[in-house]
Amino acid sequence: MKSNFRTRMGLLSAGQPMTWEEMKAWQEHVRHHGVKQFIRLYNRLKDEKGRVLKWGDEVEYMIVKLDHKERRARLSLRAEELLPQLNEAEEQMKAEMEATGKSEIQPESLWRPEYASYMVEGTPGIPYGGSMSYFNTVEHNMRMRRQMLEKLLQDDEICISLSAYPRLGCLDFTSPFTEPDPQNPDNFSKSLFWPSQATFMGHPRFSRLSANIRERRGEKVAINIPIFKDEKTPDPFVEDYPRIGSIDGKEADAALPGHVYMDAMGFGMGLCCLQLTFQADNIAEARNLYDQLTPLCPIMLALTATTPAQRGYLVDTDCRWNVISASVDDRTREERGLDPLKNNQFVIPKSRYDSIDSYLSTCAEKWPHYNDIKVIYDQKIYDELREGGVDELMAQHVAHLFIRDSVSMFRNKIHEDGNYEESDLDHFENIQSTNWQTMRFKPPPPGDSIGWRVEFRPCELQISDFENAAVCCFVVLLTRALLSYKWNLLMPISLVDENMKRAQKRDAVINQKFYWRTDIFTLCDETMEPVIQELSIDEIINGIPGTEYQGLLTLVREYLRGQDDVEVDTSCTLSNYWRLLSQRASGKLETNAKWIREFIRKHPEYKGDSVVPDGAVYDLMVAIDEIQKGTRKEPKLFANAERKTKTKDIKNIVK
Repeated sequence: MKSNFRTRMGLLSAGQPMTWEEMKAWQEHVRHHGVKQFIRLYNRLKDEKGRVLKWGDEVEYMIVKLDHKERRARLSLRAEELLPQLNEAEEQMKAEMEATGKSEIQPESLWRPEYASYMVEGTPGIPYGGSMSYFNTVEHNMRMRRQMLEKLLQDDEICISLSAYPRLGCLDFTSPFTEPDPQNPDNFSKSLFWPSQATFMGHPRFSRLSANIRERRGEKVAINIPIFKDEKTPDPFVEDYPRIGSIDGKEADAALPGHVYMDAMGFGMGLCCLQLTFQADNIAEARNLYDQLTPLCPIMLALTATTPAQRGYLVDTDCRWNVISASVDDRTREERGLDPLKNNQFVIPKSRYDSIDSYLSTCAEKWPHYNDIKVIYDQKIYDELREGGVDELMAQHVAHLFIRDSVSMFRNKIHEDGNYEESDLDHFENIQSTNWQTMRFKPPPPGDSIGWRVEFRPCELQISDFENAAVCCFVVLLTRALLSYKWNLLMPISLVDENMKRAQKRDAVINQKFYWRTDIFTLCDETMEPVIQELSIDEIINGIPGTEYQGLLTLVREYLRGQDDVEVDTSCTLSNYWRLLSQRASGKLETNAKWIREFIRKHPEYKGDSVVPDGAVYDLMVAIDEIQKGTRKEPKLFANAERKTKTKDIKNIVK
């Protein structure tokens, strides 16, 4: 898999990142050339067809250090030390390619840095393809990646796949010990809780990005998540900060009563997730996938919920999404609608990390009421795109992305004379890659064989490789079914936004209803209003008895029955995945968030006051490690299913 098949947090360009003050003068330059770059690429490749299905996953791991004697767990800040060892096979392949033009080495996995210095990201070495045989290799590849990392760990370290470390930002949460230093003029976050050393320092982009977001906003980011009110939780819940003394008036205003307050980018980008990227046959198919997967985003967010604790407290939400959204919210007070517009051009309703605002496919073009929320976009950029031959919906999409400033520039990427290569896409990607939305539409990278792609971004990371593989295989096979049978999941964007809010609530899988289209067999060409109901996750996934709506799992099973290359082992593996998802949707099995919350609440050190004890986190990390390794059975999470997932030489699987 080429490293640019996926989209990571952004472009890890070589060079010296610019400060916000340095970047201000170059914003229009980047926009101007970024738009021209997109127009050239769009017109060159908009009619290209014939790309085969390729797809891949991204898993982000946390490294945890265990002190068994003191019963303490800490996040181990060793990512920079471990990454060169993880990348040895890839570096050897690159050297052979440069020397001979070919290489006998094909890495089984690729590894990349992430925002935090306790995180690494692993992906398959090459993308999966269209053969059904690939679905029986996914879990094995995930397990192999985990084992590669584990082999490099110290005896007292483990790697964890979990969206959020429960005591992230608490005093003494890292190994080695670090402390926040908000008064230090060189501190890029100014956080009361997040130490600079917890940010990955092996690439200067991460620390500079944190500073630029804070400086553009004009103040620190403010993340407030409602506290979970247990039997002994203070009411009202108003936190004091004994280790840092009293906070100033601005900080006190930012920290809302009844909420857990966080103040740094690391509280969002220091969380982990599971993401999928798909290569489409052509641009039209990519746009259709982008649209059809959008209503699925809140459903999968709720189904994969893993985040019941933030900064050492149990919170009244189960997902990471709003935390990340607020952690990179660089909108000024004017852009947030708090002050009249004077220095800025737009009031922007959402953070740059949020749900999408408009569909892109011909189905949405025929039914404009699907795009029922006002899309804020730059009219000048929109007009330039339209004059350049870009269609209306795509022009609106790009012009919407470009209302954002760039928050990451490198001096060596700025050409003052505007003399850019015809194939250059850096300035477009500079803005595109820092619009972190539930779905991402990705143009082909210049000078590569990669086609039009979409990225599916909402899923929380699961405890086990089994669960993560089940989620991946379900979403991928659903995309195949959607394209093959032309099912239609579209509904008004406003309802998708409402579903995103409901998906993050505590126990949303059991307690929430979601807007959902039940006449999914209606083609886009048919002139009839969509039938939308409020359904439970159980009904959406497993169907509504006595009606024509069969549920998404039934539809995926029907698609598989129509395929003639499904091996017995693959069928057995997928059946176990479907059982997991079906039972989790129905409430028979618990989400990771539910299980973690109850683990902490039942811990002997927990006092019923919403505070997550240090000892409870140690025991939780040990339990999660045992679950991952199969030595601990947790029937509330998943059954001890027999899987036949195995390794294959996926280069030789028939496409």
